[in-house]
Amino acid sequence: MSQTQKLLELNGRKITLIGTAHVSSESVQEVKDTILAQKPDCVAVELDEKRCDSLKNPEKYRELDIIKVLRKKEGFLLLANLVMAAFQKRTGQKSGVVPGAEMLAALNTAEESGIPTVLADRPVQITLRRAWAKSSASGKSQMLAALVASSFSSEEISSEEIENLKKSSEMDSLMQELAQSMPTIKQVLIDERDHFIASRIWEACGNNMIAVLGAGHLAGVESSLKKIAAGQLSTNTEEINRVPEKKLSSKIITWLIPALIIALIAFSFIRGGKEIGTKIVLSWILYNSIFAGLGAAVAAAHPLTILVSALGAPITSLCPFIGVGFVAGAVQTFLCKPQIKDLESLTDDAGSIKGFYKNKLLKILLVFFLSSIGSSIGTFAGGADIFVKLTSIISSMFKKF
Repeated sequence: MSQTQKLLELNGRKITLIGTAHVSSESVQEVKDTILAQKPDCVAVELDEKRCDSLKNPEKYRELDIIKVLRKKEGFLLLANLVMAAFQKRTGQKSGVVPGAEMLAALNTAEESGIPTVLADRPVQITLRRAWAKSSASGKSQMLAALVASSFSSEEISSEEIENLKKSSEMDSLMQELAQSMPTIKQVLIDERDHFIASRIWEACGNNMIAVLGAGHLAGVESSLKKIAAGQLSTNTEEINRVPEKKLSSKIITWLIPALIIALIAFSFIRGGKEIGTKIVLSWILYNSIFAGLGAAVAAAHPLTILVSALGAPITSLCPFIGVGFVAGAVQTFLCKPQIKDLESLTDDAGSIKGFYKNKLLKILLVFFLSSIGSSIGTFAGGADIFVKLTSIISSMFKKF
């Protein structure tokens, strides 16, 4: 066994784990050679259905319906997927390997040899949604910062560094660093998926199996398989294969903030009169409009999109059902429809700031994201300003007594 492989013999079953670097030419060859040499009963790969489909059909993005994505509130998920894909593609250019080529090689080699295959990974949408839902405000900020850093980093990774990613010492160091800086993210992206992948491998058919997975999962999947074999870990992954429901407190806050703002505005008219009430309303409109419009402007949106963002934010901020990001993104899509060339260069353009502004589809996502951020800032700033103004009104009321 090489350092990139683990041979496990558990309960009469033989399972060979191959740890790969997703942009390594050596990994591609190792996967092919191992499958052909061992002729296993089954081959499992660290892919879910959507990622597998994307590898087999790289033109899949041409079918993308951006309005549908925004309506389903998956704009951030798509953005994260594109940024990660761009980073992997940029890394793979050094070795001349398409990201995920070793997984595709495993599927193709198994198919040519008549060997059944299993897609063993959890759907990426669930993974990202769980990571976002389980993260604190600080964790969410770290995720965003990491995405921006990986997307726009100009640092080049050598072929030697890519191959080093398969070594246990290198991976151990990276995993420890991730666990210390972002423990929740590490739990969702690594630990939960280790359990999920191990469960799918264990439930697959045959007594002689090969599983192809990223080197970062090698130790965790090995440990999970041993626990499953010993009866210490269940293969039931239902709990980690769904997005956590919003806590009741979170749902209440979603409705409470708009209700509170409306109540404060009403109070300002009742106790402060028309003049004070009007000032409060104008304050709310200005803060929301300015920041949402500014967000759309920073994204270099169409002038009409900027105007719609500014006009829509004060209203959508008080409506939990729809955000200004969706409205701005929809208007931008109508005014500046993405073309085939934008879809063809999607992952290439997602790797640079210039690309985000040049590519019409990426710009729609940028408009969606930045106008949403601007609206959120405007909501808190406007709410705080209303509170300060009303505090002075209440204070003057008590002085009269």
